[in-house]
Amino acid sequence: MNRRGFLRRAVFGSLGLAGASRLLHAAEAAGGTKPNFVFILVDDMGQRDLSCYGSTIYETPNTDRLASQGVRFTDGYAACPVCSPTRASILTGKYPARLHLTDWIAGHKRPFAKLAVPDWTQYLPLEEVTIAEALKPAGYVSASIGKWHLGGPQYRPGTQGFDLNFGGDHRGQPPSYFWPYNIPLIKDGRPGEYMTDRLTDEALRFIESNKDKPFFLYLTHYAVHTPLQAKKDLTEKYLAKGRPAKGPNGATYAAMIASVDESVGRVMAKLDELGIADRTVVFFMSDNGGLASVTSNAPLRAGKGTMYEGGIREPWIVRWPGVVKPGTTCSVPVSSIDFYPTILEMAGMRPDRKQVLDGLSIMPLLKQSGTLEREALYWHYPHYHLTTPGGAIRCGDLKLIEYYEDGKLELYDLKNDLSEKTDLAAKMPDKAAELRKKLDDWRKAVGAQMPTPNPSYDPKREKATPPPAKNKP
Repeated sequence: MNRRGFLRRAVFGSLGLAGASRLLHAAEAAGGTKPNFVFILVDDMGQRDLSCYGSTIYETPNTDRLASQGVRFTDGYAACPVCSPTRASILTGKYPARLHLTDWIAGHKRPFAKLAVPDWTQYLPLEEVTIAEALKPAGYVSASIGKWHLGGPQYRPGTQGFDLNFGGDHRGQPPSYFWPYNIPLIKDGRPGEYMTDRLTDEALRFIESNKDKPFFLYLTHYAVHTPLQAKKDLTEKYLAKGRPAKGPNGATYAAMIASVDESVGRVMAKLDELGIADRTVVFFMSDNGGLASVTSNAPLRAGKGTMYEGGIREPWIVRWPGVVKPGTTCSVPVSSIDFYPTILEMAGMRPDRKQVLDGLSIMPLLKQSGTLEREALYWHYPHYHLTTPGGAIRCGDLKLIEYYEDGKLELYDLKNDLSEKTDLAAKMPDKAAELRKKLDDWRKAVGAQMPTPNPSYDPKREKATPPPAKNKP
Protein backbone atom coordinates (compact mmCIF):
# COMPACT_ATOMS: atom_id res chain seq x y z
CA MET A 1 0.00 0.00 0.00
CA ASN A 2 1.42 3.42 -0.93
CA ARG A 3 1.62 6.28 1.54
CA ARG A 4 -1.48 8.09 0.31
CA GLY A 5 -3.51 4.90 0.37
CA PHE A 6 -2.38 4.22 3.92
CA LEU A 7 -3.37 7.70 5.05
CA ARG A 8 -6.78 7.44 3.45
CA ARG A 9 -7.41 4.07 5.06
CA ALA A 10 -6.30 5.39 8.44
CA VAL A 11 -9.05 7.99 8.56
CA PHE A 12 -11.90 6.22 6.73
CA GLY A 13 -13.00 4.35 9.82
CA SER A 14 -13.40 7.55 11.81
CA LEU A 15 -14.70 10.00 9.24
CA GLY A 16 -16.24 7.81 6.60
CA LEU A 17 -15.20 7.82 2.93
CA ALA A 18 -16.69 11.20 2.03
CA GLY A 19 -15.46 12.96 5.15
CA ALA A 20 -11.92 11.63 4.84
CA SER A 21 -11.77 12.60 1.18
CA ARG A 22 -12.85 16.17 1.95
CA LEU A 23 -10.25 16.47 4.70
CA LEU A 24 -7.53 15.13 2.43
CA HIS A 25 -8.55 17.43 -0.41
CA ALA A 26 -8.39 20.43 1.92
CA ALA A 27 -4.94 19.43 3.09
CA GLU A 28 -3.63 18.90 -0.44
CA ALA A 29 -5.09 22.19 -1.62
CA ALA A 30 -3.29 24.08 1.16
CA GLY A 31 0.14 22.98 -0.07
CA GLY A 32 3.38 24.44 1.26
CA THR A 33 5.28 23.57 4.41
CA LYS A 34 2.96 22.52 7.18
CA PRO A 35 3.76 23.52 10.76
CA ASN A 36 4.64 21.03 13.45
CA PHE A 37 2.58 21.07 16.64
CA VAL A 38 3.85 20.54 20.18
CA PHE A 39 1.09 20.52 22.78
CA ILE A 40 2.39 20.55 26.36
CA LEU A 41 -0.37 19.70 28.83
CA VAL A 42 0.26 19.84 32.57
CA ASP A 43 -1.94 18.09 35.12
CA ASP A 44 -3.44 20.12 38.00
CA MET A 45 -1.31 23.22 37.44
CA GLY A 46 -3.11 26.37 38.53
CA GLN A 47 -2.85 29.49 36.42
CA ARG A 48 -0.98 31.25 39.23
CA ASP A 49 1.63 28.47 39.47
CA LEU A 50 3.72 30.23 36.79
CA SER A 51 5.76 33.35 37.42
CA CYS A 52 4.60 34.79 34.09
CA TYR A 53 1.09 34.66 35.58
CA GLY A 54 2.11 36.35 38.80
CA SER A 55 3.60 33.70 41.07
CA THR A 56 6.22 35.00 43.49
CA ILE A 57 6.94 31.52 44.88
CA TYR A 58 7.48 29.29 41.86
CA GLU A 59 10.25 29.93 39.34
CA THR A 60 9.43 29.03 35.75
CA PRO A 61 12.00 30.76 33.50
CA ASN A 62 11.55 28.48 30.51
CA THR A 63 7.77 28.73 30.44
CA ASP A 64 8.08 32.47 31.00
CA ARG A 65 10.37 32.64 27.96
CA LEU A 66 7.85 30.64 25.94
CA ALA A 67 5.21 33.21 26.88
CA SER A 68 7.53 36.06 25.95
CA GLN A 69 7.95 34.54 22.50
CA GLY A 70 4.21 34.15 21.90
CA VAL A 71 0.87 35.17 23.31
CA ARG A 72 -0.28 34.67 26.88
CA PHE A 73 -4.04 34.40 27.35
CA THR A 74 -5.29 35.86 30.61
CA ASP A 75 -8.77 34.33 30.27
CA GLY A 76 -7.94 30.86 29.00
CA TYR A 77 -10.22 28.12 30.32
CA ALA A 78 -10.44 24.36 30.69
CA ALA A 79 -13.78 22.94 29.61
CA CYS A 80 -14.15 21.16 32.95
CA PRO A 81 -12.79 21.56 36.50
CA VAL A 82 -11.30 18.04 36.38
CA CYS A 83 -8.96 16.26 34.00
CA SER A 84 -10.50 13.61 31.72
CA PRO A 85 -13.29 15.80 30.28
CA THR A 86 -10.88 18.64 29.51
CA ARG A 87 -8.53 16.23 27.77
CA ALA A 88 -11.39 14.93 25.65
CA SER A 89 -12.37 18.49 24.76
CA ILE A 90 -8.84 19.29 23.58
CA LEU A 91 -8.68 16.25 21.32
CA THR A 92 -12.17 16.58 19.82
CA GLY A 93 -13.13 20.27 19.94
CA LYS A 94 -16.34 19.34 21.74
CA TYR A 95 -17.80 20.25 25.09
CA PRO A 96 -17.63 17.40 27.62
CA ALA A 97 -21.42 17.71 27.97
CA ARG A 98 -21.86 16.81 24.30
CA LEU A 99 -19.52 13.83 24.68
CA HIS A 100 -21.26 12.73 27.91
CA LEU A 101 -17.73 12.45 29.33
CA THR A 102 -18.22 14.79 32.26
CA ASP A 103 -16.02 13.61 35.13
CA TRP A 104 -12.54 12.27 35.76
CA ILE A 105 -12.49 8.57 35.01
CA ALA A 106 -13.79 6.75 37.07
CA GLY A 107 -15.25 9.54 39.22
CA HIS A 108 -16.32 9.87 42.83
CA LYS A 109 -19.11 7.68 44.20
CA ARG A 110 -21.73 9.29 46.48
CA PRO A 111 -24.47 6.61 46.78
CA PHE A 112 -26.49 8.48 49.41
CA ALA A 113 -26.28 12.00 48.00
CA LYS A 114 -29.36 14.02 47.16
CA LEU A 115 -28.86 13.57 43.41
CA ALA A 116 -27.92 10.52 41.39
CA VAL A 117 -25.32 11.34 38.77
CA PRO A 118 -26.14 10.40 35.16
CA ASP A 119 -24.84 7.25 33.50
CA TRP A 120 -21.97 9.07 31.85
CA THR A 121 -19.40 7.77 29.35
CA GLN A 122 -16.15 6.68 30.97
CA TYR A 123 -13.99 6.62 27.83
CA LEU A 124 -13.42 8.65 24.70
CA PRO A 125 -15.65 6.95 22.09
CA LEU A 126 -13.79 5.56 19.07
CA GLU A 127 -16.19 7.27 16.68
CA GLU A 128 -14.93 10.65 17.84
CA VAL A 129 -12.34 12.15 15.49
CA THR A 130 -9.29 13.33 17.39
CA ILE A 131 -6.74 15.92 16.29
CA ALA A 132 -4.33 13.08 15.52
CA GLU A 133 -6.85 11.41 13.21
CA ALA A 134 -7.83 14.66 11.53
CA LEU A 135 -4.19 15.51 10.75
CA LYS A 136 -3.36 12.14 9.20
CA PRO A 137 -4.57 13.01 5.67
CA ALA A 138 -2.00 15.81 5.59
CA GLY A 139 0.83 13.39 6.34
CA TYR A 140 1.25 14.15 10.04
CA VAL A 141 2.80 11.62 12.40
CA SER A 142 1.46 11.86 15.95
CA ALA A 143 2.66 10.84 19.39
CA SER A 144 0.94 10.82 22.77
CA ILE A 145 3.57 10.82 25.48
CA GLY A 146 2.47 10.72 29.10
CA LYS A 147 -0.93 10.75 30.75
CA TRP A 148 -3.95 9.66 28.68
CA HIS A 149 -6.75 8.86 31.18
CA LEU A 150 -9.49 8.46 28.55
CA GLY A 151 -10.34 4.79 28.86
CA GLY A 152 -8.99 1.27 29.14
CA PRO A 153 -6.86 -0.76 26.69
CA GLN A 154 -9.38 -0.57 23.84
CA TYR A 155 -9.42 3.25 24.06
CA ARG A 156 -5.72 4.05 24.27
CA PRO A 157 -4.01 6.59 21.99
CA GLY A 158 -3.25 3.98 19.34
CA THR A 159 -6.97 3.56 18.73
CA GLN A 160 -7.42 7.33 18.36
CA GLY A 161 -4.98 8.06 15.54
CA PHE A 162 -1.68 8.30 17.42
CA ASP A 163 1.26 6.50 15.85
CA LEU A 164 3.11 6.34 19.16
CA ASN A 165 1.87 5.97 22.70
CA PHE A 166 4.36 6.14 25.51
CA GLY A 167 3.06 5.84 29.05
CA GLY A 168 -0.61 6.53 28.41
CA ASP A 169 -3.29 4.24 29.80
CA HIS A 170 -6.39 4.36 31.98
CA ARG A 171 -4.76 5.83 35.06
CA GLY A 172 -4.92 9.44 36.15
CA GLN A 173 -1.80 9.54 38.30
CA PRO A 174 1.43 7.56 38.52
CA PRO A 175 1.96 5.13 41.40
CA SER A 176 5.39 6.74 41.67
CA TYR A 177 7.29 9.59 40.02
CA PHE A 178 10.52 7.64 40.47
CA TRP A 179 11.53 4.44 38.70
CA PRO A 180 10.02 1.89 38.89
CA TYR A 181 6.84 3.77 38.05
CA ASN A 182 4.69 0.61 38.00
CA ILE A 183 3.13 1.71 34.71
CA PRO A 184 3.38 -1.25 32.28
CA LEU A 185 3.73 1.01 29.23
CA ILE A 186 6.91 2.62 30.59
CA LYS A 187 9.77 0.14 30.46
CA ASP A 188 13.54 0.09 30.75
CA GLY A 189 13.94 2.76 33.38
CA ARG A 190 16.98 3.30 35.54
CA PRO A 191 17.37 3.82 39.30
CA GLY A 192 16.71 7.41 40.30
CA GLU A 193 14.99 8.26 37.01
CA TYR A 194 12.25 10.87 37.38
CA MET A 195 8.99 10.57 35.46
CA THR A 196 8.86 14.12 34.10
CA ASP A 197 12.43 13.80 32.80
CA ARG A 198 11.73 10.42 31.21
CA LEU A 199 8.64 11.65 29.37
CA THR A 200 10.70 14.57 28.08
CA ASP A 201 13.44 12.18 26.91
CA GLU A 202 10.87 10.28 24.87
CA ALA A 203 9.41 13.52 23.49
CA LEU A 204 12.84 14.67 22.31
CA ARG A 205 13.45 11.28 20.71
CA PHE A 206 10.17 11.57 18.82
CA ILE A 207 10.95 15.12 17.64
CA GLU A 208 14.39 14.13 16.40
CA SER A 209 13.08 11.04 14.60
CA ASN A 210 10.41 13.07 12.80
CA LYS A 211 12.16 16.39 12.20
CA ASP A 212 11.81 16.04 8.43
CA LYS A 213 8.05 15.48 8.39
CA PRO A 214 5.10 17.30 9.93
CA PHE A 215 4.35 16.03 13.42
CA PHE A 216 1.89 16.46 16.27
CA LEU A 217 3.41 15.86 19.70
CA TYR A 218 0.94 15.62 22.57
CA LEU A 219 3.26 15.79 25.60
CA THR A 220 0.98 15.38 28.56
CA HIS A 221 2.73 15.32 31.91
CA TYR A 222 1.47 13.43 34.93
CA ALA A 223 2.96 16.25 36.99
CA VAL A 224 2.04 18.22 39.00
CA HIS A 225 -0.66 15.82 40.14
CA THR A 226 -0.27 13.99 43.43
CA PRO A 227 1.57 12.03 44.77
CA LEU A 228 3.84 14.94 45.64
CA GLN A 229 7.30 13.63 44.77
CA ALA A 230 10.19 15.63 43.37
CA LYS A 231 13.90 15.48 42.70
CA LYS A 232 15.91 16.02 45.87
CA ASP A 233 18.12 18.83 44.53
CA LEU A 234 15.16 20.91 43.41
CA THR A 235 13.28 20.34 46.66
CA GLU A 236 16.32 21.42 48.65
CA LYS A 237 16.65 24.49 46.46
CA TYR A 238 13.18 25.68 47.48
CA LEU A 239 13.66 24.70 51.11
CA ALA A 240 16.80 26.84 51.16
CA LYS A 241 14.95 29.82 49.73
CA GLY A 242 12.61 29.79 52.71
CA ARG A 243 9.76 31.20 50.67
CA PRO A 244 6.22 30.72 51.98
CA ALA A 245 4.43 27.88 50.27
CA LYS A 246 1.14 26.20 50.99
CA GLY A 247 1.25 23.20 53.29
CA PRO A 248 4.15 21.08 54.54
CA ASN A 249 4.94 19.86 51.04
CA GLY A 250 5.19 23.29 49.45
CA ALA A 251 8.85 22.89 48.49
CA THR A 252 8.13 19.51 46.92
CA TYR A 253 5.32 20.97 44.85
CA ALA A 254 7.55 23.87 43.77
CA ALA A 255 10.19 21.37 42.71
CA MET A 256 7.63 19.44 40.63
CA ILE A 257 6.73 22.67 38.85
CA ALA A 258 10.43 23.31 38.29
CA SER A 259 10.79 19.90 36.62
CA VAL A 260 7.91 20.67 34.27
CA ASP A 261 9.57 23.98 33.48
CA GLU A 262 12.85 22.17 32.76
CA SER A 263 10.91 19.98 30.34
CA VAL A 264 9.60 23.03 28.51
CA GLY A 265 13.13 24.35 28.20
CA ARG A 266 14.48 21.06 26.87
CA VAL A 267 11.76 20.84 24.23
CA MET A 268 12.36 24.40 23.08
CA ALA A 269 16.14 23.78 22.97
CA LYS A 270 15.65 20.66 20.83
CA LEU A 271 13.50 22.57 18.34
CA ASP A 272 16.23 25.21 18.11
CA GLU A 273 18.97 22.60 17.77
CA LEU A 274 17.20 20.89 14.88
CA GLY A 275 16.41 24.19 13.16
CA ILE A 276 12.67 23.59 13.17
CA ALA A 277 11.54 26.07 15.84
CA ASP A 278 10.39 28.57 13.23
CA ARG A 279 7.92 26.08 11.79
CA THR A 280 6.70 24.58 15.06
CA VAL A 281 3.69 25.85 16.99
CA VAL A 282 3.93 25.29 20.74
CA PHE A 283 0.86 25.21 23.00
CA PHE A 284 0.99 25.15 26.80
CA MET A 285 -1.89 24.73 29.23
CA SER A 286 -3.22 22.79 32.22
CA ASP A 287 -6.24 20.50 32.33
CA ASN A 288 -7.87 22.10 35.39
CA GLY A 289 -7.11 24.49 38.21
CA GLY A 290 -4.60 23.89 40.96
CA LEU A 291 -5.55 21.60 43.84
CA ALA A 292 -6.43 24.07 46.60
CA SER A 293 -5.02 21.86 49.37
CA VAL A 294 -1.63 21.91 47.66
CA THR A 295 -1.25 25.34 46.06
CA SER A 296 -2.86 28.77 46.13
CA ASN A 297 -4.78 29.99 43.10
CA ALA A 298 -5.25 33.47 44.61
CA PRO A 299 -6.56 35.88 43.62
CA LEU A 300 -8.70 33.30 41.81
CA ARG A 301 -11.28 31.66 44.06
CA ALA A 302 -11.08 28.01 45.14
CA GLY A 303 -9.49 25.41 42.86
CA LYS A 304 -9.75 22.05 41.12
CA GLY A 305 -13.18 20.42 41.29
CA THR A 306 -15.09 23.71 41.47
CA MET A 307 -16.55 26.02 38.84
CA TYR A 308 -14.99 29.08 40.41
CA GLU A 309 -12.16 30.66 38.45
CA GLY A 310 -9.53 28.81 40.45
CA GLY A 311 -10.94 25.54 39.13
CA ILE A 312 -11.21 26.35 35.44
CA ARG A 313 -8.99 29.32 34.51
CA GLU A 314 -5.67 28.03 33.21
CA PRO A 315 -2.25 29.03 31.97
CA TRP A 316 -2.84 29.30 28.21
CA ILE A 317 0.17 30.08 25.98
CA VAL A 318 0.69 29.84 22.21
CA ARG A 319 4.00 30.38 20.41
CA TRP A 320 3.77 30.53 16.61
CA PRO A 321 6.94 32.07 15.13
CA GLY A 322 6.36 34.51 12.30
CA VAL A 323 2.64 34.80 13.03
CA VAL A 324 2.05 35.53 16.72
CA LYS A 325 3.61 38.78 17.86
CA PRO A 326 6.05 37.94 20.67
CA GLY A 327 5.27 39.14 24.17
CA THR A 328 1.59 39.81 23.63
CA THR A 329 -1.31 39.16 25.97
CA CYS A 330 -4.94 38.52 25.08
CA SER A 331 -7.93 38.91 27.39
CA VAL A 332 -10.54 37.40 25.05
CA PRO A 333 -12.03 34.30 26.75
CA VAL A 334 -10.91 31.07 25.08
CA SER A 335 -11.45 27.43 25.97
CA SER A 336 -9.82 24.04 25.51
CA ILE A 337 -12.52 23.26 22.93
CA ASP A 338 -10.83 25.81 20.64
CA PHE A 339 -7.58 23.92 20.06
CA TYR A 340 -9.00 21.42 17.57
CA PRO A 341 -10.35 23.89 14.97
CA THR A 342 -7.34 26.14 15.50
CA ILE A 343 -4.79 23.40 14.81
CA LEU A 344 -6.66 22.25 11.72
CA GLU A 345 -6.72 25.77 10.32
CA MET A 346 -3.03 26.19 11.07
CA ALA A 347 -2.40 23.02 9.07
CA GLY A 348 -4.40 24.39 6.14
CA MET A 349 -7.24 21.96 6.76
CA ARG A 350 -10.97 22.17 7.43
CA PRO A 351 -13.11 19.88 9.57
CA ASP A 352 -15.52 17.73 7.67
CA ARG A 353 -18.71 19.75 7.20
CA LYS A 354 -20.74 17.02 8.90
CA GLN A 355 -18.52 17.13 11.95
CA VAL A 356 -19.98 18.90 14.98
CA LEU A 357 -17.53 21.18 16.76
CA ASP A 358 -18.18 23.44 19.73
CA GLY A 359 -14.83 25.20 19.59
CA LEU A 360 -13.80 28.13 17.41
CA SER A 361 -10.53 28.74 15.64
CA ILE A 362 -8.66 31.43 17.56
CA MET A 363 -6.69 32.39 14.44
CA PRO A 364 -8.05 36.00 14.48
CA LEU A 365 -6.69 36.42 18.00
CA LEU A 366 -3.31 34.93 17.15
CA LYS A 367 -2.95 37.14 14.09
CA GLN A 368 -4.47 40.14 15.91
CA SER A 369 -6.80 40.51 12.95
CA GLY A 370 -10.12 40.31 14.78
CA THR A 371 -11.99 38.73 17.65
CA LEU A 372 -14.24 35.70 18.13
CA GLU A 373 -17.93 35.64 17.25
CA ARG A 374 -19.02 33.78 20.36
CA GLU A 375 -21.67 34.81 22.82
CA ALA A 376 -20.70 32.67 25.78
CA LEU A 377 -18.65 29.81 27.21
CA TYR A 378 -20.32 26.98 29.14
CA TRP A 379 -19.53 24.35 31.75
CA HIS A 380 -21.54 21.35 32.90
CA TYR A 381 -20.41 19.24 35.84
CA PRO A 382 -23.26 16.99 37.02
CA HIS A 383 -21.08 15.30 39.62
CA TYR A 384 -20.08 15.56 43.25
CA HIS A 385 -16.55 16.70 43.94
CA LEU A 386 -15.59 19.61 46.19
CA THR A 387 -18.99 21.12 45.42
CA THR A 388 -22.40 19.77 44.47
CA PRO A 389 -23.38 19.18 40.82
CA GLY A 390 -23.80 22.32 38.75
CA GLY A 391 -23.16 24.31 35.62
CA ALA A 392 -21.80 27.69 34.65
CA ILE A 393 -21.87 30.24 31.86
CA ARG A 394 -19.57 33.16 31.12
CA CYS A 395 -21.15 35.82 28.92
CA GLY A 396 -18.99 38.89 28.51
CA ASP A 397 -17.67 39.80 31.94
CA LEU A 398 -20.56 38.15 33.78
CA LYS A 399 -20.42 34.60 35.05
CA LEU A 400 -23.34 32.62 36.43
CA ILE A 401 -23.07 29.40 38.42
CA GLU A 402 -26.14 27.19 38.91
CA TYR A 403 -26.25 24.38 41.48
CA TYR A 404 -28.48 21.48 40.55
CA GLU A 405 -29.44 20.27 44.05
CA ASP A 406 -31.45 23.35 44.95
CA GLY A 407 -31.29 25.60 41.89
CA LYS A 408 -29.17 28.18 43.71
CA LEU A 409 -27.68 30.85 41.43
CA GLU A 410 -24.49 32.87 41.91
CA LEU A 411 -23.61 35.80 39.64
CA TYR A 412 -20.22 37.49 39.43
CA ASP A 413 -18.73 40.39 37.52
CA LEU A 414 -15.29 39.05 36.64
CA LYS A 415 -14.01 42.38 35.36
CA ASN A 416 -14.42 44.05 38.74
CA ASP A 417 -14.45 40.98 40.98
CA LEU A 418 -11.94 38.42 39.72
CA SER A 419 -11.95 36.68 43.10
CA GLU A 420 -15.73 36.12 42.93
CA LYS A 421 -16.35 37.58 46.38
CA THR A 422 -19.56 39.50 45.64
CA ASP A 423 -22.57 37.48 44.51
CA LEU A 424 -24.80 39.74 42.43
CA ALA A 425 -27.65 37.28 41.83
CA ALA A 426 -29.99 38.96 44.32
CA LYS A 427 -29.12 42.46 43.08
CA MET A 428 -29.47 41.54 39.39
CA PRO A 429 -32.26 38.91 39.30
CA ASP A 430 -33.25 39.63 35.71
CA LYS A 431 -29.70 39.15 34.44
CA ALA A 432 -29.30 36.01 36.53
CA ALA A 433 -32.54 34.59 35.07
CA GLU A 434 -31.43 35.52 31.55
CA LEU A 435 -28.10 33.74 31.90
CA ARG A 436 -29.71 30.76 33.55
CA LYS A 437 -32.02 30.38 30.54
CA LYS A 438 -29.04 30.59 28.17
CA LEU A 439 -27.32 27.89 30.19
CA ASP A 440 -30.41 25.70 30.14
CA ASP A 441 -30.90 26.20 26.39
CA TRP A 442 -27.28 25.24 25.79
CA ARG A 443 -27.63 22.08 27.88
CA LYS A 444 -30.60 21.01 25.79
CA ALA A 445 -28.79 21.86 22.54
CA VAL A 446 -25.77 19.65 23.35
CA GLY A 447 -27.80 16.86 24.96
CA ALA A 448 -26.26 17.33 28.40
CA GLN A 449 -27.09 14.59 30.89
CA MET A 450 -28.64 15.84 34.10
CA PRO A 451 -28.55 14.30 37.58
CA THR A 452 -31.83 13.00 38.92
CA PRO A 453 -33.36 12.66 42.41
CA ASN A 454 -31.64 9.81 44.22
CA PRO A 455 -34.08 7.22 45.64
CA SER A 456 -31.33 6.17 48.10
CA TYR A 457 -30.85 9.68 49.42
CA ASP A 458 -29.98 9.67 53.09
CA PRO A 459 -29.27 13.07 54.71
CA LYS A 460 -27.31 11.37 57.47
CA ARG A 461 -25.02 9.54 55.05
CA GLU A 462 -25.05 11.81 52.01
CA LYS A 463 -21.34 12.63 52.28
CA ALA A 464 -20.34 9.01 52.80
CA THR A 465 -18.20 7.52 50.05
CA PRO A 466 -17.16 3.96 49.24
CA PRO A 467 -13.46 3.07 49.54
CA PRO A 468 -11.50 5.15 47.02
CA ALA A 469 -10.66 3.65 43.65
CA LYS A 470 -7.01 2.96 42.83
CA ASN A 471 -7.04 5.74 40.24
CA LYS A 472 -7.73 9.03 41.93
CA PRO A 473 -8.63 12.11 39.88
